[in-house]
Amino acid sequence: ANPNRRLTFVLVGDMDDINLHYRFLNWRRRIREIREVRAVRYRERLKRMLREGDILRYHGNSDEVGCFVAARPLLRRNRYFEVTIIDTGVRGMIAVGLVPQLYKLDHQPGWLPHSVAFHADDGKLYNGNTVGQQLGPKCCRGDRIGCGVSLDSDDGQLTVFFTKNGKEVGSVDILASPDALFPAVGMHSLGEEVLLDLNAEWGMEEDDGQMIVDSHEEDWGRLHDIKVTGTLLEYVGKGKSIVDVGLAQARRPLNTRFHYYELEITDAGEKCYIALGLARRDYPKNRHPGWSRGSIAYHADDGKLFQGSGVGDAFGPRCFEGDVMGCGIMFPRDYSLDGGDDWDLDVIPKPSEVQNDLYANNEDEEDEGEDLEGRKVTVFFTRNGKVVGRREVALPVGGLYPTIGMMSTGEKVRVDLHPLSG
Repeated sequence: ANPNRRLTFVLVGDMDDINLHYRFLNWRRRIREIREVRAVRYRERLKRMLREGDILRYHGNSDEVGCFVAARPLLRRNRYFEVTIIDTGVRGMIAVGLVPQLYKLDHQPGWLPHSVAFHADDGKLYNGNTVGQQLGPKCCRGDRIGCGVSLDSDDGQLTVFFTKNGKEVGSVDILASPDALFPAVGMHSLGEEVLLDLNAEWGMEEDDGQMIVDSHEEDWGRLHDIKVTGTLLEYVGKGKSIVDVGLAQARRPLNTRFHYYELEITDAGEKCYIALGLARRDYPKNRHPGWSRGSIAYHADDGKLFQGSGVGDAFGPRCFEGDVMGCGIMFPRDYSLDGGDDWDLDVIPKPSEVQNDLYANNEDEEDEGEDLEGRKVTVFFTRNGKVVGRREVALPVGGLYPTIGMMSTGEKVRVDLHPLSG
């Protein structure tokens, strides 16, 4: 009896091994099937486009849109991608954004529901609509456009942000999850060509640290609709009308020791409505320098000089991205203020919030009251190191403060308040 019982045990053991073997084979076959399905599902799609490595080229007749959709959606570990414009072609109608997997390839990203994109030709954000909203500056050959999602987005609500040349230009909140959005590129004219980097990294954390280390906020007495990051000033206003001026005014006025300052236009923005000049301490916060009494300024967009008037005079050349504009005062040899050259913060205090509220509410009456003008000085302006022109002005009591105005989306300037200090 015992041998038979032992034989039965062996057979049962063998059957268990055989069943386990078949389960393993079925499991491997199932994994293979899943991978095959995923390979079919996650396959890049493109129409009227040619891809050679990481290069995407428009391959149509400009009558119809070409679109590329990446094989994989954005993931938490890979939440950002970039496109570098190699050639803008005929019209530069290049779009960068996120779309659903089965997006219609004859539409630009951002045109259809559940898609969002930044368009290079007009700097607008398209969020499920063929009508865009201004987000940032236009993009040209050599510019790098990025798109990503924020890690701190809430469930069901996703923040999509866009960058230009490594700097964020804007963001939008949408109802979606990252795994439902695929990187996409659209084109619509002959000759358009881009370099695609689906593994780009977004270094916002490093930028934040840089802001803390190199903060220069103490240099500025007033900042209205302008954000300061180190020596970089960025317009953050609405940019819709002439009342949307962003104003930055230095904490100290020019004096015989520091009589000149400069700015470099790092981003001309939508209109390059950038003004560099000097203004009295209580200058209205929503008026471009030069427009109101007690101010003078050189305007980049038209090259005109404005001196206490909304009508400018032809003065010098227009200024563009990369140009350096400068402004200074030629003080008389015998000039002094209360017997000294240094105008200390105790003598010229930072305006209080009460003063800001007062002039903000009474800007139409700014020309009324006592005469604040003192002796004459010569104000001069430069462009790329060369003097553009000079103008004699009356010096207000308290002096003239370096004042910068900006008024259109995307404008950024880098300021050096003491370029001649060694």
